Amino acid sequence: MTTNFFNPVTTQTWTNGRHLVRCVKVIQETWDVRTFCFMAEQPVLYFFKPGQFVTLELEIDGEQVMRSYTISSSPSVPYSFSITVKRVPGGRVSNWLHDNLRINDELAVHGPVGNFNAIDYPAEKLLMLSGGVGITPLMSMARWFFDTNSLVDLEFIHSARSPRDIIFHRELEHIFSRIPEFKLHIVCERSDELGEAWAGFRGYLSQAMLDLMAPDFMDREIFCCGPTPYMNAVKNLLKNNGFDMTRYHEESFGATPVEVQEEALELAEQAEVDAENIDSSDLYSVEFESSGKSVRIQPGETVHAAAAKLGLHIPKACGMGICGTCRVELKSGEVEMEHNGGITDEDVEEGYILSCCSRPKGDLIVDF
Repeated sequence: MTTNFFNPVTTQTWTNGRHLVRCVKVIQETWDVRTFCFMAEQPVLYFFKPGQFVTLELEIDGEQVMRSYTISSSPSVPYSFSITVKRVPGGRVSNWLHDNLRINDELAVHGPVGNFNAIDYPAEKLLMLSGGVGITPLMSMARWFFDTNSLVDLEFIHSARSPRDIIFHRELEHIFSRIPEFKLHIVCERSDELGEAWAGFRGYLSQAMLDLMAPDFMDREIFCCGPTPYMNAVKNLLKNNGFDMTRYHEESFGATPVEVQEEALELAEQAEVDAENIDSSDLYSVEFESSGKSVRIQPGETVHAAAAKLGLHIPKACGMGICGTCRVELKSGEVEMEHNGGITDEDVEEGYILSCCSRPKGDLIVDF
């Protein structure tokens, strides 16, 4: 006689897609940073790769707005997930979240996605470098390593403007005080404006500081996230040392850059000119099965552009294959997809594509 000591899990498991969630907690991390915690009405196991992100679907002033945020919590706490948001002067979405998102509010999220994560690049020795709110994906990784008793040698270097701007300060000190192989280093640009003294590293991360804090950084897998100038400075420092940049990983996403929008406009204008000279036999048919609509498009146009021509709105945030919001199922046909981490290999194997960066190789049938 055998006894089954484990009951089967009947809870739903998170997969990349659109999900309705409810805000269950709001935590004031610093004077201008808040963490928003989410759960589903029915229990869902929110497993993701530490470092990945979600895209929030919001309505601001009557307009649908999509914005991506890294998950700051760890999948080792599986029944909820959190994002940590810094209030930015003039930041439309971040300020709206701080001013309007309250406990029990519901919203839709898309994801999780992202190539920047601790699972896909395993290593025994790690160096994490963060600046400001860029600490969020690295905090997710650190929490994961801590909670799962991972056998990793971790050097964590965080740069903040002042002592009062150190996000997750108490938790960082707790985590790094309990495991000898985890070492924490914090750099503050200056002392606190309110008078709080700072006895640690001051200024900006430099070669001298790096040599003192992580003298064996050349032997480590490096994860970096922060403002663009910070990440550029880190990359220049590493390149000057001859670091193998295939072992350097960084997180970068946000709203579609202006130059990308301008390029898209130029391409659209050129497409109008080319359309007058193209043979109709060279056009591809794109059928949207659920909507019962179809359109013929030129080679090189995206599935998302095809939908727009029919008045079909496939949700999209970045337009560069990063956020994963525009994921649809390809029922028939082949596409050339040039994405930037917004879709998982598992999704691709199951027949999903990102409509913003997928160009038909022939006639298509899409489930939308």
